Amino acid sequence: MGLYIEARIRADLDDLWTRTQDPAQHRRWDLRFTEITLLPSAEGEPQRFRYATRVLPFLKIAGTGVSAGERRRPDGTRTSALRFASPHPLSLLAEGSGYWRYIPDGDGVRFLTGYDYRPRWGVLGTLADRLLLRPLMGWATAWSFDRLRLWLERGITPERARANWLAELLLRALTAALSLALFDYGHLLPPAGPLSPLLSFTTPALSLVALSLALLAPPLPTTPAARRCLRTPSTHARAPRLLRTLEDHR
Repeated sequence: MGLYIEARIRADLDDLWTRTQDPAQHRRWDLRFTEITLLPSAEGEPQRFRYATRVLPFLKIAGTGVSAGERRRPDGTRTSALRFASPHPLSLLAEGSGYWRYIPDGDGVRFLTGYDYRPRWGVLGTLADRLLLRPLMGWATAWSFDRLRLWLERGITPERARANWLAELLLRALTAALSLALFDYGHLLPPAGPLSPLLSFTTPALSLVALSLALLAPPLPTTPAARRCLRTPSTHARAPRLLRTLEDHR
């Protein structure tokens, strides 16, 4: 699979399954989806669904898919798989497939995904995908997984987690802007008497320290961060057999 994301979540397996399989809860934490709606499906057939993502205030890109899950496996793990496609002409993502694995691990669960897709628009689309969409999708998936972890581990709702992230982002931006301003224009500050030589030396140094903290300090524990997720599998990752059962239901 083209993209791989893994998060270790200290939570009950059933709770994690519900937060990820219930569409109403799924769309709350997953940044990639604005809407997820289940469609009528025949008994014994994979579940069909419709999804939509609002990429601009006036533009929503929709698609459909089919999914199936294994809630009881002999080894205690769980798996779900899906195939999806978007006919929207402005959607760079044409069609794809992926899976989720739920692997009990001590007092928590290794929750991981692997997925890939085919871009449209020919060579231009392939280039745009490699430079923009694929890195963005990887980041959005990892950020969403950490937001889900905060919800299950700390009880921080997805809406509160997003507010925390935006507040911290704003604070870092203001700190960086102020640091650059002091570094560039600190010499224009009014003289401070006998402390002027000391301030002229320490102001640029303190500005660089503040700028470094704004850019490099780890995110707060209550803020979702993509960097907390594993982006490369520790062993060779293979798609589950369940995914192949969906090939005839696209």
